[in-house]
Amino acid sequence: MTVNINAIKQIQSQLNHQTLVAATKYADISDLRELYAAKVYCFGENKVQDFLSKQEALQDLPIRWHFIGTLQPNKVKYIIDKVELIHSVDTIRLLDEINKQAQKFHKTMDVLLQVNISHEETKHGFNAQEIEEVVSYIKNNLPNVHPIGFMTMAPHVDPEATRPVFHSLKDLQISIQKSNPEMVELSMGMSNDYQIALEEGSTIVRIGSLLFK
Repeated sequence: MTVNINAIKQIQSQLNHQTLVAATKYADISDLRELYAAKVYCFGENKVQDFLSKQEALQDLPIRWHFIGTLQPNKVKYIIDKVELIHSVDTIRLLDEINKQAQKFHKTMDVLLQVNISHEETKHGFNAQEIEEVVSYIKNNLPNVHPIGFMTMAPHVDPEATRPVFHSLKDLQISIQKSNPEMVELSMGMSNDYQIALEEGSTIVRIGSLLFK
């Protein structure tokens, strides 16, 4: 693979205050160095083992690392001190473990709550109806966890068909923000549907294949 400079420029031209997270699952170390040289500074990894090897190899660069894949509670301890945001928090058990591990490093971990807006059985995430209760649980019990927004994955369909999913997450955010104004981030939109996601209020897009050729 090589980095697609034109595509990166086109994507960045569509962003104002939003964040581009490069989904780097299939990229090697040289690809990531090229991405950074192209002014993409925030990388998202899906697997703990891959993240750890890439993060170690790129310690000379001030990369902003996000974790965007399914995270098992027993793997939290390996990444807690190395990432700035975990996008894929989908269970109370995982929240409890993040709090436990963050305490060891005297840090407060920023997280996004993954919401299964489309109710797909193959997708992880909380139901929208339980989000208010989850946020309350964090505030009352987990001082080292700081929820700052939501993440969702839309179905793999025609991009325009994803709009109701993104719109529903934005509606949920507006509702939750009435008592939790810190929930400002919406991580939604990937290579095939990020433009729709931006139109519906996304603040973070996770883009992989478009960045390469």
